[in-house]
Amino acid sequence: MPETPSLHIVEVAPRDGLQNEATPVVTRDKLELIEACVAAGVDRIEVASFAHPSLVPQMADAEAVIEQLSEAALARAIALVLNQRGLERALRTRIREINVVVAASEGFARANQRATRTELLATARNVLADARAADLRRSLTISVAFGCPFDGEVDPHEVVRIVETIREADPACEIALGDTIGAAAPGDVARMLELLADLVAPNELRLHFHNTRNAGIANAWEAMRLGVRTFDASMGGIGGCPFAPRATGNIATEDLVWMATRSGYRTNVDLERAITIAPLTTRLLGHEVASMVARAGTFPAGTSSQPNPSL
Repeated sequence: MPETPSLHIVEVAPRDGLQNEATPVVTRDKLELIEACVAAGVDRIEVASFAHPSLVPQMADAEAVIEQLSEAALARAIALVLNQRGLERALRTRIREINVVVAASEGFARANQRATRTELLATARNVLADARAADLRRSLTISVAFGCPFDGEVDPHEVVRIVETIREADPACEIALGDTIGAAAPGDVARMLELLADLVAPNELRLHFHNTRNAGIANAWEAMRLGVRTFDASMGGIGGCPFAPRATGNIATEDLVWMATRSGYRTNVDLERAITIAPLTTRLLGHEVASMVARAGTFPAGTSSQPNPSL
């Protein structure tokens, strides 16, 4: 009997999910959300960003959040670092894993990080080298990998070039592809994975989809079918990007886990427990969340997050 495939879920609600929200979320409420996600069984979790507070005010309390994490949360925690100054802040905390971002388009690089793509790539290499010297786990997300709000279509060969550079500089760095504005369709995902096949196996990649055009879950399914096993997702489907006009939320953790388990995949997430986070998120943000499974519940009602035995 073939082994049941397992998915690795990186929960991004406390960082990517909150950063674009107009309603300020105080530190104690962020900690409540983080600990609830950990209790639900997510494998890793983005907890904070060391972006400049004037640019992303929702993340101004990054140090305070990390300082108060439980040991269970800290063991899974990831912090976003955009530059050397951000890394210096991170190194003064207890964080054990950082994520660096490089934009695949020139327009997004300038709008989001006020630099050229070449400058961002050089910064990323330096940050990763210093993080490796500090014995931190490392990942790099290529933002707008499938489309840019400013430049339009993104040449997938530019994504390949970035992956080549990072793999050469830091082979242990995990690579994530970000569909920052929800521009991808399943065919785009398949073509990208084919182009990258000689550089990085699908099961070594991490994919980050937004649901702006209602294709996020379809894209995740296509990636799963082609061998990707690690996905970013957000409880309730909350999220967006301050520098990506009209970008809406991430794919919902509940929706991804439900689809995966109904299709014979295994995850560490307790789906019933994850669904209970939606009311918490609604209370913190003052609006309903987008997750379909959080609204509809599991099927059959009360079922667990174990793979469907009929498959």
